[in-house]
Amino acid sequence: MDKINDIEIKPLGKSNFITPLRMQYTQNGVKKIWDLIRIHNSVCIIIFNTTRKVLVFVKQFRPAVYFAGIPDKDRQTTIDTVKYPPEQGITIELCAGIVDKNVSLEEIARIEVLEECGYDVPVSKLERIISYRSGIGVCGDNQTLFYAEVTDNMKVGKGGGNLEEGEYIETVEMTIPEAKKYLSKGVVLSPGGLLFGLLWFLQNKANTC
Repeated sequence: MDKINDIEIKPLGKSNFITPLRMQYTQNGVKKIWDLIRIHNSVCIIIFNTTRKVLVFVKQFRPAVYFAGIPDKDRQTTIDTVKYPPEQGITIELCAGIVDKNVSLEEIARIEVLEECGYDVPVSKLERIISYRSGIGVCGDNQTLFYAEVTDNMKVGKGGGNLEEGEYIETVEMTIPEAKKYLSKGVVLSPGGLLFGLLWFLQNKANTC
């Protein structure tokens, strides 16, 4: 996963995923501007394997995380991958995906679990937890959190993401004690959705699993 080279930074042209915009508005008589981007809404799923009592996460290389970890002085057109190893951009996350199909959020979540982690979860077994706004400073997209319990018998594929879309994903399993230890770290390469999802699981499900 970290065998990445020939990294170049270029201006953004046309994108299928984000649209940069500038909002102009007046607040309390003061004219203001705010730069923002429009992106797809998304789903994410807390997955617990009841056969082996492990939480199932995914890890992948995130260019934005990698780029954010490079000091301004070294953010050149070409990035030195020896000085800044690509592993600095590999995150641990909840299984997730964008809402880009005209189907229910539950069906989107089912597809993502199958594609990324290889489990075939019936829509009826997906518990919708909450919807919230993510990236409120720049995009304000809506993300919906689900919970799914799976078993080894529900594993029908290897996962790994949608290769046709260029995804390269690996699954990561943690026992409940390992997940608690992960939460206790001072710094993690994970988004807030994973941290929130973990805390929700520990409060609402861990004692009954």
